[in-house]
Amino acid sequence: MNRKLRPILSVLLILHTILLFSQEKKQITAHRISTSPKIDGILDDQVWLDITPSGNFNMWQPGNEGTISENLRTEVKMAYDDKAVYFAAYLYDDQPDKILRQFSQRDNVFAQADFFNISMNTYNDGINETRFFITSAGTIGDARADQFNEDFSYNVVFDAKISFDEKGWYAEFKIPYNALRFPEIPVQDWSINFFRRLQNRNETHSWNFVDNEVGQRTQYNGLVNGVKDINPPVRLTFFPFVQGLATTSDGETETDFSAGLDVKYGLSDSFTLDATLIPDFGQAAFDEVRLNLGPFEQTFGENRQFFTEGTELFNKGRIFFSRRVGNGPTGSVTDEDLLENEMAEDAPTKVNLLNALKISGRTKGNLGIGFFNAITEKTEVRITDTITGNQRKKVVEPLANYNIFVLDQQFNNNSSISLINTNVTRNGSDFRDANVTGLVWNLANKANSYRLTGRSIVSQVNLPGNNIAGFRSELDFDRIKGKWRYGFGHDLANTTFDINDLGVNFRNNFNSFRVSTSYQIFEPTKLFNNYRINLFARHRRLYDPSVQTSNSLGVDWFFVTTERFAFGGFTIYDSDTDDYFEPRVDGRFVTFSENLGVNLWVSSDYRKKFAYDIRLFHRNWFEDNQQTYSMNLSPRYRFSDKLLVIWTTDYSIRKRNFGYIDNDDTDVFLGQRDITTVENSLSASYNFDPYKAINLRFRNFWSTADYSENVFYTLNNDGSRTQTDYDISENDPNTNFNIWNLDLSFSWRFAPGSEATLLYRNQIFNQDELSTINYTDSLDNLFGQPIKHTLSLRVVYFLDINNLKGSFKG
Repeated sequence: MNRKLRPILSVLLILHTILLFSQEKKQITAHRISTSPKIDGILDDQVWLDITPSGNFNMWQPGNEGTISENLRTEVKMAYDDKAVYFAAYLYDDQPDKILRQFSQRDNVFAQADFFNISMNTYNDGINETRFFITSAGTIGDARADQFNEDFSYNVVFDAKISFDEKGWYAEFKIPYNALRFPEIPVQDWSINFFRRLQNRNETHSWNFVDNEVGQRTQYNGLVNGVKDINPPVRLTFFPFVQGLATTSDGETETDFSAGLDVKYGLSDSFTLDATLIPDFGQAAFDEVRLNLGPFEQTFGENRQFFTEGTELFNKGRIFFSRRVGNGPTGSVTDEDLLENEMAEDAPTKVNLLNALKISGRTKGNLGIGFFNAITEKTEVRITDTITGNQRKKVVEPLANYNIFVLDQQFNNNSSISLINTNVTRNGSDFRDANVTGLVWNLANKANSYRLTGRSIVSQVNLPGNNIAGFRSELDFDRIKGKWRYGFGHDLANTTFDINDLGVNFRNNFNSFRVSTSYQIFEPTKLFNNYRINLFARHRRLYDPSVQTSNSLGVDWFFVTTERFAFGGFTIYDSDTDDYFEPRVDGRFVTFSENLGVNLWVSSDYRKKFAYDIRLFHRNWFEDNQQTYSMNLSPRYRFSDKLLVIWTTDYSIRKRNFGYIDNDDTDVFLGQRDITTVENSLSASYNFDPYKAINLRFRNFWSTADYSENVFYTLNNDGSRTQTDYDISENDPNTNFNIWNLDLSFSWRFAPGSEATLLYRNQIFNQDELSTINYTDSLDNLFGQPIKHTLSLRVVYFLDINNLKGSFKG
């Protein structure tokens, strides 16, 4: 090559590289304004008329290929002042009468409606985003997101409206700075992306291009220019609430009135303090209780808003289970605690939460810092002498402090290392304390083709006179790029690992390995929008002693057609399994024979008024003569854009299943049972508009464990069973379990951040030994029990200190 041409070619190559890079990252300019627009969805404000739009959206789903017609173009404008950032979106459509517009309530943005989404990353770190939505029916939603999760329990106060005309629809947003967190620097370095969902056309468009085959969507944001020298107001908001409640059960009526306050205070532009003072969670959704015959505790999801909102930092490492705070007491009254003629009364099922706070945020160096603290009150059981009437009290849960501290360092726009510590301190020397520390990592290479994830956790339980330490590790390596992907992993926990004071682990003492490979398409074919097939194998061992417990081999698949009909399933083979947990005695195990399970499901197009989901499952044990059959049927009908009804029926039967029923100093007893389960639920919602709705939620769960064939076993030391006689007169394992819950509510979001909810609730529960009873007769017995009726009204009001200042000045 001519030496004189080399410098020229080098310069051209550099320029070409720069041009390619600039094409990868779009840029939008935010314009500082002195007069804010009126947020009404009608984009006729002078502010918007003076700003040049940004557009030229790309195809994102169902694939990156294809072009967007001029008739479906999207344009966005951005402005800001010292109070908020503002957005205007022009969503053109040459057939606006065909745009789906199903009404829904806040955060339910995946209804049968189009939506527009703003995904803001105020740290431009490729990981953390705050997402704001509005649908073509006017429903708003917000979420916190990272590379792997999108959390809609996150709620902030912002304003958004829409409008329609013959050219399409339009959206207008005002996002106050108290809804965002950003570093305190003169010139902000933000990134952003916009997404438009066209539900009827089955397409989603993105402003900045997102390559579906590589990385995560959070890593493909464009850049925001022009946001500088902002002086946001004080971030101090109050959420006072009042609640009145009346409960009737078995002819007795009780009333209660409560009031409390939630506070959000911006310690800086990056860090926020959230506190709940005198909390009351009386309107939290009911728990879906089931008959539990297994060796592990039954746990439920979190329904209390304070513990679900803005908790992404505290969930690092999965060692924080918020239901532990205010759960049942750790102590109890046993027979040894009672003197002659004494009985315990009013055993509490939960511990009252006195207050809780959390502080979280992220520095300009991408270091996330989180602190959580909660205090629960002392809880006692009253013990009465039935002869003299004398009373005394026993503490079953002392005053307790729950504490979490988190450090999360993020780097390279795709990686992080976190350190998290949880601590529970209970007052008094008769109760246990606990401390857990975890190191968590998520490391990806710059090409986003490989990822190494894992965690190492050390637990410390301090019992009266005894301290017990435990350990768990988890390591996974995966290829995360392209159609063919693979990975392998290892999980280990020793016999003393225990995080159950402020976390949840169902089991310890394991040493497991897995390997998997998958194939997935990212561009639609003539038949399918998407499909994925995954093969996996697992090898399970005990940590101590190091013995094999089982091997598994399986395949799962998922297909979606171009007509939005989805189907899939899985097949899994398990070898002989030595279960060391079912016997409830250390060192003992029961062997379940090898088995094969098959699951099949279909899901029809939700865009149609009538749609359905069907799931079928069967598992067969080769030597135990066990069989499991189950069916889930869930039809749904959208009567109008305001009314949606979903019915779900689950039916399962486990024939000749066997499991633990009792043990003594010598033997572990197992029983053969037929377990029948029927669960019916109804969800109905009538939405007057995006702010007012009537919601009905109903669930009836019935299950029986029938031991009437009188087949019982003693467990042998080698895991096998020997049939034996067992006297059920003192411990009858036959069970008929039936529970009914119904919630009917009217909710009204009467102002931004403010809501009133009127709730009627009834619930019934019955458990007896009539295991051969049928479903209808069980319902009759259930309705013979006292019904608990509850009526409550709760009003939450949003107060911004800046608005109060304006009122005082006025």
